Amino acid sequence: MSANCNVAIMGATGAVGQVFLEILAQRDFPHDELRLLASSRSAGKVVDYRGKKLTIQELTKDSFTGIDLVLSSAGGSISREFVPAAVEAGAVVVDNTSAFRMDPQVPLVVPEVNASDLDDHQGVIANPNCSTIIMVVALWPLYERNRIERVVVSTYQAISGAGAAAMAELEQQTRDVLDGKPVQPKELPYQIAFNLFSHNTTIGPEGYCEEEEKMIRETHKMFHDDTIRITPTCIRVPVPRTHSETLNLQFEEPITEQQVREILRDAPGVSLVDDREANHFPMPLEASGEDDVFVGRIRQDMSQPDGRGIDLFLCGDQLRKGAALNAVQIAESLIERGLLKTAATVTG
Repeated sequence: MSANCNVAIMGATGAVGQVFLEILAQRDFPHDELRLLASSRSAGKVVDYRGKKLTIQELTKDSFTGIDLVLSSAGGSISREFVPAAVEAGAVVVDNTSAFRMDPQVPLVVPEVNASDLDDHQGVIANPNCSTIIMVVALWPLYERNRIERVVVSTYQAISGAGAAAMAELEQQTRDVLDGKPVQPKELPYQIAFNLFSHNTTIGPEGYCEEEEKMIRETHKMFHDDTIRITPTCIRVPVPRTHSETLNLQFEEPITEQQVREILRDAPGVSLVDDREANHFPMPLEASGEDDVFVGRIRQDMSQPDGRGIDLFLCGDQLRKGAALNAVQIAESLIERGLLKTAATVTG
């Protein structure tokens, strides 16, 4: 029997799929076969991975024979079509789309927050939305110590969240503006170069866009607490990679900014960047390519005189912790909990 699991990446040629490859190599993830799956347009292309040449295969419902783990990031409609076939073939699927996140039978997991929810999985685990992941990595250790009653969050979302084509569009639009040429949006509804606009998802009847609703529902599900009051505003900004967020928090009991710093300094997945003297706080440029969520600008909310309010700012790489890294960490947690076949769980 194989000592390691066999892994497939569904959506291997997309922005997140490419980062899956980087992270599997960097973390020396224990696998034997690595099967790269994408659309028929990409089939036959060759990808370099750890000194080897891997050929992209066309995704079909027969693609999962012999596969133990599927890392999926090919879009919600593709996941809904193909994930059931992967589970039927015996694979565990970590899905990075919105297809299964709010399914009550599917765990929605950030390992630093709720790894124990993996114990009840039925073949599919959902990776949360990128903005939610980055937020809850910082929220959870604070919530554990002093329950958070209310969150006001504004996001400044990098264009990487809209995919590889949108990233290329930002670059091209920037060149066009600097060259005095007219800008023609294609992947995005408006010019993004030297501009920003409300997140380009559908606005619901209450005025919240889908991205904002995800942050509310997903946080409630992972924290197992529907009573937290959360109000987000999500904005697209002309940054290639790494999302940023401002958070205004209201706690159940008074808390000081120094207590918040001490909690976050020791929190898994968090790097504290909070140097007032040098006016140095989290920046997308410095957080890009990093695994941790960078947190700083920690201060008492002067508008809450009872001492229960805290403001902070954070940055997290949307393609790493906001997507591919979190999915791989879920897979590592499955292995640690004996829920995925590897050398440690396969017996004679």
